Amino acid sequence: MPQFLSIIDPDFESRFTALLSMKREDSPDVDAEVAAIIADVRKRGDAALVELTAKFDRLELKPESIAFQESEIDTECARVPPDEREALETAASRIRAYHLRQVPEDASWTDAEGATLGWRWTPVESAGLYVPGGLASYPSSVLMNAIPASVAGVDRVSITVPTPDGETNPLVFLAARLSGVDTIYRLGGAQAIAALAFGTESVRPVDKITGPGNAYVAAAKRQVFGKVGIDMIAGPSEILVIADRQNDPDWIAIDLLSQAEHDASAQPILITDDRLFGQQVAKAVESRLATLERRDIAGASWHDFGAVITVETLEQGVSLSNRLAPEHLEICTQDPETLARSVRNAGAVFLGAFTPEAVGDYVGGPNHVLPTARSARFSSGLGVLDFLKRTTIARMTPEALAAIGPAAETLAASESLQAHGLSIRARLDRLNRRPF
Repeated sequence: MPQFLSIIDPDFESRFTALLSMKREDSPDVDAEVAAIIADVRKRGDAALVELTAKFDRLELKPESIAFQESEIDTECARVPPDEREALETAASRIRAYHLRQVPEDASWTDAEGATLGWRWTPVESAGLYVPGGLASYPSSVLMNAIPASVAGVDRVSITVPTPDGETNPLVFLAARLSGVDTIYRLGGAQAIAALAFGTESVRPVDKITGPGNAYVAAAKRQVFGKVGIDMIAGPSEILVIADRQNDPDWIAIDLLSQAEHDASAQPILITDDRLFGQQVAKAVESRLATLERRDIAGASWHDFGAVITVETLEQGVSLSNRLAPEHLEICTQDPETLARSVRNAGAVFLGAFTPEAVGDYVGGPNHVLPTARSARFSSGLGVLDFLKRTTIARMTPEALAAIGPAAETLAASESLQAHGLSIRARLDRLNRRPF
């Protein structure tokens, strides 16, 4: 059964702290195995990819078939039913419109000393997106990863899609087309990350890798970071709902299960100011579980990691939410905007009873690639800025250098960096018409 906590209980703080530190991931020590895979791909290139794909995905490849041909992609896209095509196009359009508003502007100005300062934004040249394959493939994740890259102006976008036993999801290919993806590779696992990071005869290396994956993919992303950029190391999904008694318990129950059905290690939490309402929601969860196709997964998530927390005021609920720093936060109250002003740590916030988190997974517009495991305390969801670099720009006039150069020279001397100081002094001497 899920945990039931009340903020007025004497042991609340200790139990809540235990909830914060609860280990939900099954994280086997795969670093050594992943390191070996990466080294193998770096050494043998395509030959290693072919061998590893046969071993893990039971798929025989040749170097020329590592990437899907355009005709193959056309065939896959043609398999998408009209209603699903229309839904995917709606999602792509809304996601693109939202992310277009994230594009930052370059800036330049001249300060009081006459120095021209500013910055400019430039996209990374190439990005590689990891897309889980087989039964776990999510075309929505293709849109959420690739569209921000496209909007940012990335020159070349590739995705890797494992196809175990040759199984494909045509929606993934259509999502790639709608998102401006250039190349789709039949690759998965740590070997796909290695290929994207270091390149092989058939896979062009990229500058940044994004996208979710299993423990092997996560370990590979950690190990190639520095050679390439990565987005984040994502853990099991989580949802926190702050709700008052004015809600339909069944709606809140379904919202909690919408994330629980992702992963047996996902965490659904309800915070409410009404103990009876919390009990009603818990009862509704059990009723709904009996009808879900993924009841085993969702049930394990709810029973092992779920929680119902009763508070005296909804403001206390927001305070607890900030400590939990959830991936998804729903505020289903009479005045959600007021409470939302106090939200400091959350990957994404959904306001009001008619804004279920699930709409954000598909067609809301904001990105659904979000920080998990309390990392919303210091990081943000995926967006256009993740595919852009900010370069600062400075230009000193002689007058500007004369005004601020002596201070820089003094600081260089304080740090015992003589050449730093000399590079400034040489120019100041010229301005003062002194000999070198």
